[in-house]
Amino acid sequence: MIKVMFADDEELVRSGLRAMVAPASDIEVAGEAADGRTAVEAVRRFHPDVALLDIRMRTPDDGIRALRAIQTLPNPPVVAMLTTFDIDEYVSLALRFGANGFLLKDIEPAMLVRAIRDLARGGAVLDPGVAARMVNAHRDGQRASAPARELIASLSEREREVVTLIGQGLSNAEIGSRLHLSEATVKGYVSAVLSKIGAANRVQAALLAYRGGLVD
Repeated sequence: MIKVMFADDEELVRSGLRAMVAPASDIEVAGEAADGRTAVEAVRRFHPDVALLDIRMRTPDDGIRALRAIQTLPNPPVVAMLTTFDIDEYVSLALRFGANGFLLKDIEPAMLVRAIRDLARGGAVLDPGVAARMVNAHRDGQRASAPARELIASLSEREREVVTLIGQGLSNAEIGSRLHLSEATVKGYVSAVLSKIGAANRVQAALLAYRGGLVD
């Protein structure tokens, strides 16, 4: 029996996922979560084989942070990201942080069941439409590496440290602890960095850290 856990901030989506896997006799829904924090708790409690996480729950990077936290647990499940947003930067970031796949929420029930089975066997899954975008994202990333380095060069040493830690998936509180700064001070640095690099959110800042060589 494959134990799967769903994390999405919309009850309608979670109920839809339950309905799609219900006919599969070899799949059991072992837990659910409505945000990243409870997703991590559900993994600790139910020990699923597969976890499907919405990448954008309470905040744009909530799923990414949950993914990072789950990967640090003993014997973590295989994780795939499930979303309506087929945005290249989210796909790349999720895969860089250890996700074994990326599926769109409009996936057909049979494809979802097949993906869960493939993930449980240790495989990786990627929606065909997302796969094509990944190729383009990689090419764009290669071309963008020089501009990314220029943006990073415009930051102060402390701001570069903050971007690096954002790229490693750390929260403001964790960054503050690492740099011996208050959380409020870190929040100020993050806001300044996002403004300087023209990023709309922390996910874009993390992607810049990768493209600019701050994070391997």
